[in-house]
Amino acid sequence: MKKLVVLTGAGISAESGIKTFRDSNGLWEGHDVMEVASPQGFAKNPALVLDFYNQRRAQLFEVEPNLGHTTLVDLEDHFDVHIITQNVDDLHERAGSKKVLHLHGELRKIRSVNDIHSSKRHTVDIKLGDLSADGSQLRPDIVWFGEAVPNIEPAQKIVEQADILLIVGTSMVVYPAAGLIHFCGPSVPIIVVDPGQPDVNMARVQFVQKTACEGLPELAEKLKNAYQSPNE
Repeated sequence: MKKLVVLTGAGISAESGIKTFRDSNGLWEGHDVMEVASPQGFAKNPALVLDFYNQRRAQLFEVEPNLGHTTLVDLEDHFDVHIITQNVDDLHERAGSKKVLHLHGELRKIRSVNDIHSSKRHTVDIKLGDLSADGSQLRPDIVWFGEAVPNIEPAQKIVEQADILLIVGTSMVVYPAAGLIHFCGPSVPIIVVDPGQPDVNMARVQFVQKTACEGLPELAEKLKNAYQSPNE
């Protein structure tokens, strides 16, 4: 099977009703991003940050995977599909995708503020005073601005092995995720599905200017026809 690596961003989740949170002024739900998505913001007002992510986590119970997510699952019958997502929701997993790597953490996981390796699944609110096994405050297992991205090296290795690279619903302006495109081989086809104008300036890139729900089903049929094995 050909290895199809898919890099997904906020656009695919937005079609399920997940807010991207950042408005035209760069604010997240009325907050400066550094107030709710940075170690400094957490140190200054941990209650505000915990409440912000408690609300984000609660929203996951109100949304479902969309046609974009399920189309990627269907492609697993024809390709070795690896998803690298910038999203912190679990819609890929709930749709049925088997190989999902989260770059920026997961809303339904928590960890100790002092131990990046203490991550565990969690589905209810985190409150001030909720402690981890090491006695320190629990926090969302989310990669905040200014923090290292632990999964970037595994992601690079996955992209290096890609036979096809598919980019869905991301503007490609957030690093280091945006830099992953440079790790695929020089002859690897790169296809971008997004209604906007992602920042991808490479001659071999093919653009499908549609949303994930509109563009992925059409593209999936083309990929299956183009890369169909003799045994299918």
